[in-house]
Amino acid sequence: MSRPLVAIVGRPNVGKSMLFNRLVGQRLSIVEDTPGVTRDRLYAECEWCGRKFDMVDTGGIEPSTDSEILLFMREQAQIAIDAATVIVLVTDLRTGVTAADKDVANMLLRSRKPVVLAVNKADSTGATDAGVYEFYSLGLGDPIPVSAVHGHGTGDLLDECLKYFPESDEEEDEADLIKVAIIGKPNVGKSSLLNHILGEKRVIVSDMAGTTRDAVDTVYENQYGRYLFIDTAGIRRKSKVDERVEKFSVMRAQLAIERADVCLILLDARDGVTDQDTKIAGLAHEAGKASIIVVNKWDLVEKETGTMEKMRKDIMRDLSFMSYAPILFISALTGQRTDRIFELINFVNDQSNMRITTGMLNNVLADAQARVQPPTDKGRRLKIYYMTQTGIKPPNFVIFCNSRELFHFSYQRYLENQIRAVFGLEGTPVRIVIRQKGDKE
Repeated sequence: MSRPLVAIVGRPNVGKSMLFNRLVGQRLSIVEDTPGVTRDRLYAECEWCGRKFDMVDTGGIEPSTDSEILLFMREQAQIAIDAATVIVLVTDLRTGVTAADKDVANMLLRSRKPVVLAVNKADSTGATDAGVYEFYSLGLGDPIPVSAVHGHGTGDLLDECLKYFPESDEEEDEADLIKVAIIGKPNVGKSSLLNHILGEKRVIVSDMAGTTRDAVDTVYENQYGRYLFIDTAGIRRKSKVDERVEKFSVMRAQLAIERADVCLILLDARDGVTDQDTKIAGLAHEAGKASIIVVNKWDLVEKETGTMEKMRKDIMRDLSFMSYAPILFISALTGQRTDRIFELINFVNDQSNMRITTGMLNNVLADAQARVQPPTDKGRRLKIYYMTQTGIKPPNFVIFCNSRELFHFSYQRYLENQIRAVFGLEGTPVRIVIRQKGDKE
């Protein structure tokens, strides 16, 4: 049984995102005074009174608008409403009931879903502000005064939501859930790929660069397993990041990488590897994430004999620090080769979680030293005592030796290549720590 879903909706700029952040206890949603900052749906896991549930923040609903982006936002909010167990309508005490509030309330009444009415910006304590009573006119029952800034009333709000949850069932096992971040520069087709995988218009797709600003979570299950997809905001060059909101988006994409088990690094087949692609791939590599390089828009490339192999070599040259990452050529538009993504996600995730016994590692180490002697300096030879694995995601190894200074980087790289040659470890970085005799743990 899937967890209950609480959708936070309302017209723009009533404080939905700030209330969302307050309720989930993290600063996940971008909060700015600019109306329309939250464009896509943003999910987070919550817990209240022992019940776990999901919460979704939506873009502000403008019931009647000609703006393309606002129409997109309304469509996304409607999808969240359709999927929700209970809907929280957020209004603004300071502005009172507006015509837009009435339109949104009527839209929610037609959905026939349970609705909890939150009157935000009730920041003063003590007696209830008389302005709250005006919101009875929306026909949604008792309004609950809350303060997203100070947290007043949020417990009452969640108590009311819990009344509409179905009877508690056993929590789904999250251990087998693979978290996948889709990353890349703007306009490489991240949202289009996610929409194709899910088979629904889950994320706003627009030619306008920077449309997806928040990192968006979606749980998806198929014959290959269970996945949590995180569609991230496109990471732009820093010189292009003029708005504060866009700066937040870069931070959000980096946070998405940190949360992920596997990163899909999207490239535009027409552009090849750009400087920005190199930086984005570097973020995933430095974070130690299993990665797949996905070359999108392959259908738009004019092909000759050997075109794919030539581009593969170019990518491996330009992203030489990620030579371990498999490369997949796809078209999110036509669906070409997208079915292979899940097999590769499972494969690189397994590789990132691989554990190797100390005995097997030291057999490889002994064989490697017999092939290539450890380096010497001024008559002193590097002595390697033993090697052991200390962690996974990515695989971490510690090598104990007589002198860290004698352990040249090139020999460390050689040993890493020997480990990969024997055990695979494809699609994942490898971390090696050198310790010399006498080091403290």
